[in-house]
This record gives sequence, structure tokens and C-alpha cells, in this order.
Amino acid sequence: MGRTLDYRSALKYISGLTNYEKSLKELYSPGNVDLERVRELLRRLGSPESGLGIIHIAGTKGKGSTAAMISSVLQKAGYRVGLFTSPHLHTFRERVQVNREPISEKDFARGIERVKPHVEELNAVGEHGYITTFEALTAMALLYFAEKKVEALVFEVGVGGRLDATNVVTPEVSVITSISRDHTELLGETLSEIAGEKAGIIKEGVPVVVAPQGPEVEEVIGTIARERGAEMVNVGRESVWRALGHDTRGQSLLIRDFENEYRLSMPLLGDHQQENAATAIAALTVLRRKGWNISDSDITDGFADIRWAGRMEELGRRPLAIADGAHNGDSARRLREALLKYYEFGKAVLVVGVSADKNVEDIASELLPIASTVILTRSRHMRAAEPADIAGAFTRPDIIVETMGSVKEALTRAREIATEEDLICVTGSLFVVGEAIEAVKRVPVETY
Repeated sequence: MGRTLDYRSALKYISGLTNYEKSLKELYSPGNVDLERVRELLRRLGSPESGLGIIHIAGTKGKGSTAAMISSVLQKAGYRVGLFTSPHLHTFRERVQVNREPISEKDFARGIERVKPHVEELNAVGEHGYITTFEALTAMALLYFAEKKVEALVFEVGVGGRLDATNVVTPEVSVITSISRDHTELLGETLSEIAGEKAGIIKEGVPVVVAPQGPEVEEVIGTIARERGAEMVNVGRESVWRALGHDTRGQSLLIRDFENEYRLSMPLLGDHQQENAATAIAALTVLRRKGWNISDSDITDGFADIRWAGRMEELGRRPLAIADGAHNGDSARRLREALLKYYEFGKAVLVVGVSADKNVEDIASELLPIASTVILTRSRHMRAAEPADIAGAFTRPDIIVETMGSVKEALTRAREIATEEDLICVTGSLFVVGEAIEAVKRVPVETY
């Protein structure tokens, strides 16, 4: 019998497969992605996805927050809940959770060890291309969720939708959150093209909940939903909301959907989280219609107990330090609006690092109106952009731009510059946010 894998060797093995997190543009394309290899891998593992009640979530923004909301409510309702998300803040294991507990190092290693021989057999033949890191992780996660007898699985798409490894399941409900321009080199330059990729998760006869979208996006999604006989629930028309109040610890709102009315409090800031909450409520209502046992109190209690780190997270006061993974122009706009709405501050010192595939010009144009100083940095992640390469997007006559080699150094420099009345905002890549939390709260970030 061969030597068993430990966690580090399992992580090294899976990361050594074809990894689109290293090179999205080369790998995520119709020529390189064939979901038949994922289906075959799952068949070899006993089709673990077949017994799971799945909520499948795609979109550009808000996928993770919406997933966290739905999973929190379902756990309050007494379900054993799996949660599959990406990327992670501190450890790769965060991507695979049951009842908000990340998979253990032992179970991760054991799962990869079970998947590994099938991956190697399929890759040796290569009939449908080669199993990627994300595909192997998806298969391992589904196997783990089945073994843990998960009753509800909140399943977040990695990239796009149509070609994503998660798109081999038939869910109870599909959810499409807000769509904007991101990963344009992979998903298309126009919003219509991007919407077509995201809407690829819509299945025959499966209801789809759609967050408020622009007319162009809504038309594409609506056409695909009609073609597939999928009921389309339009959030913003069939599920509406209004704010009731807020402080720096959270906000309250009233949501009225096509069946009920809810007064909710949640520890997440930003108007965009109200939209995500209405989207989550609509998905939960669809599940209730299908016979899922979810009470009104489960919904209110679940929202009050949401945990979702790295989104408008406070890292310190005097000076105020906020971390938020705003990874594209639209997210950066929403971050700027939230900072101005919830906080009073003098100057803003931004600590920014992004992945190499991001449209940094869009991010810069949204954040620079509140900035006095920008400190550009990079995370330890393999796909991080070099600070010098993105400096041009932030260069303005009235803005001081500096570069630092690590997030920790950038945060130290920001504290040297900022007064007690100023704001430090760490943003861009979620990996940068994770390393900022590591520096402040001593929560180590795993490298892989």
C-alpha cells in the first residue's frame, strides 16, 4: 500500500494539476474545458452529487455574501449545510465547509487521496482534456459533502458558469447575482456575452432567481430561462426592499417578496448587501415552495448570525482601518459609496493589490476620488500583479503613489502616514485582504 498523503502534500498535489488560478486566460476556454471529464470523475467516485439538495450560485459580485446568507438561514432551519466557495482568505480549507466548519486537514488529505488515482487515470488518457485543480477540488468537495450527509449544499461557481466545474449538478434552485464586467478576456467583452456565460448554469425546469440587472443582461438571462423552461424570479420586482437603519456594526432592512415580509438585521454593511439579502430571500422562498422546512424565524435568526469575513471588515480604529475585497470597478464604486455613507474621516490612505487579470483602471477610477495616498502592493498569491505594473492607473497630480513589496509592509506604511482621524482602506484582491487580516489579527494565511 502506498504512502498516505498528509495535508501539505495533498495541497501540493492538487495545486500541481493544471491550475486556472495560475493562468485563467490560457485554461478557461472552450478549447480547454470539457465538463465531460468532470462528469466522468464524479461517476468514478459514485456520483456523490446525486443526493444533495443544491443551491447553485453564479454572478460577478455578491456570490459569496449571498451564499453565506442562504447557508446561515438553512443551518438555523436545522439542515446540515455544505458551503463551497472561492477564493479563500486564510486557508484553502475554507472553500469546503459543513455547518460553517472548514474541512479538516485530515479529511482534506483523505479526500484528495481518494480522488487522485481517478484523476491520474483520466489524465493519462486525456480524452476530454486534463483535470484541473478546481475540477479535482470540486469532485473532492462533493464526495466530502456526501460522506458528511449534507442535506443542503450552497454551491458557488468558480469562474463564469457555463464551463465551470460546478456546472455538472442539477440544483433545486439557481441564483444569478449582479453581473458586471470582469474576467473579460475569458467571458467576453460585452455584458451580453458575460451574461450568457453566467446564465449557463440555468437548467431545464429549474427555477432561477436573478438579482437586479441592466436591460441588456436581463434580456439574455430571460431568453435562456424561457428556452429551458425555467421559472425566472426577478429580484427588485417580485422581491423588494428598503433600508430601516444602520450603524457601523450592521444594518436593518425590510424585505417584501411574493409571499412574505421580513424585518431583518444583519452584520454586513453596504447598500449592495441589501440587494444580496433580497436575492437570498427569493431563493429561500423558492425552496419553501418546494417543501423545504424554513420558518420566518429561521430567516431572521439566520441573517442576524451571518459570518462573512473580508467584506467591509473593521481592522482597527484611530486610524480607522477597513478591509474589503472589491475586485472590479463596480465593486470599487460600491465600496467608495459605503465608506462615505457609514464613516466620517479626514484623508483616505488606500492599500491596493490586485490579481494580474483585473481591470485596474476601472478600480482606480472609482477609488481615487476619496484618496490622498495610494500604497500599491501585492499578495503572495501566484497571480498577483506587480505594484509597479499597475502604478500608472493610480497616477494623478494630486495623489501620492507608493509601492511596497508586501501587504504587511504596506499596512505599516499606511499607519505611518495616516493620522487618527484618517481612513486606511485595504482593497483589491481578497488575497490582499486576507494578508491584511493576518498582519493585524495574527491569523496566518496559507500559501500553496
